[in-house]
Amino acid sequence: MRALRRLLWGLGVLALVVGAFWLWVVWPPWEAKSPQATDPGPTFQAPVNAESPPPLVAAPALCVGSEAGPPGAAAANAASLSTLAWSPFGKPETGWEIYAPRIAAEIGTSCAPGSDGFAAALARWQQTNKLARTGVVDAAVFAVMLPRWHLARPFVRVNRDGICPGAPAEASLATARSDESYGGKTIQLRPAALEAYREMAAEARAAGVLRRPEALRIYSGFRAPDADAQRCARDRNCQGLIRTICSAHRTGLAMDLFIDAAPGFGPDSSADANRLVMARSPLYRWMVSNAGRFGFVNYVYEPWHWEWTGEAMLPGAPIASLPQDGAEPVTEPLEGSTPRTPAAASGARGRR
Repeated sequence: MRALRRLLWGLGVLALVVGAFWLWVVWPPWEAKSPQATDPGPTFQAPVNAESPPPLVAAPALCVGSEAGPPGAAAANAASLSTLAWSPFGKPETGWEIYAPRIAAEIGTSCAPGSDGFAAALARWQQTNKLARTGVVDAAVFAVMLPRWHLARPFVRVNRDGICPGAPAEASLATARSDESYGGKTIQLRPAALEAYREMAAEARAAGVLRRPEALRIYSGFRAPDADAQRCARDRNCQGLIRTICSAHRTGLAMDLFIDAAPGFGPDSSADANRLVMARSPLYRWMVSNAGRFGFVNYVYEPWHWEWTGEAMLPGAPIASLPQDGAEPVTEPLEGSTPRTPAAASGARGRR
């Protein structure tokens, strides 16, 4: 009996040794069963292609939505984008693509203007603003948006009360570097505004939206009130859509930036074809989405004109007390339009 027990004990030990060897050699290692080592399935990797445009914002929202737009709205927007006959700033224009980036930002969508997602977002915005829930861009929609865009500019809020802001002492201004100015011009701004511009320009550069060497260079900053008044008197044309006897540039907070330019046009041409090229540019769309983080707001008629809001307007004087030479109604008909009447000219707000 004792011999039998010894035999069984030996066989048990042998079985344990063989089992341990089998587990060690044959059984898959623990790491293969670890959650960290399991196959996660296919993952996305951006293609390495220097020609591929980078995203327009650091973390772009996807064009997705849980609801469809009103029937036919997407098709209507796609058609009117380049055909709508209207006068959003008092002069005839065709199409609303120039303003599409700003409208998209207003309604909180990254969807294309002719998409169902855009129409759905616009319909929600219309409902919130007590408009007919059509999902279609029209003059009534723009009429609600435009005053908000104007009043986002502190300069306009002061102008609305009949006051022209004061100008800083030129000795207090900072001068842009030569690589920050366009065409070798001397550009001056309030120091904090220039610093905010530099931070914004650095981020735009990192985002990859500066597609031209001159992109985001400044071609107009502070303009002395006396020099502006002399120009108005000389040109006899300073109280209209693009010029005014009280310019935001007198504040030292406004700047005109090189966004883009159509062939044959300068960076400050307000011709519709030129503004459309700017509105289509990755830089302008990036600015619409990101410039506010640095304190900048845009005069939407001019994609190149931006004003810094991080510093208060200086005390000014009544606009009526300024030199009025050259304060005639606008006379520059654009794109075949007819000159506006004095009444229409006096109602054009948001000039720069």
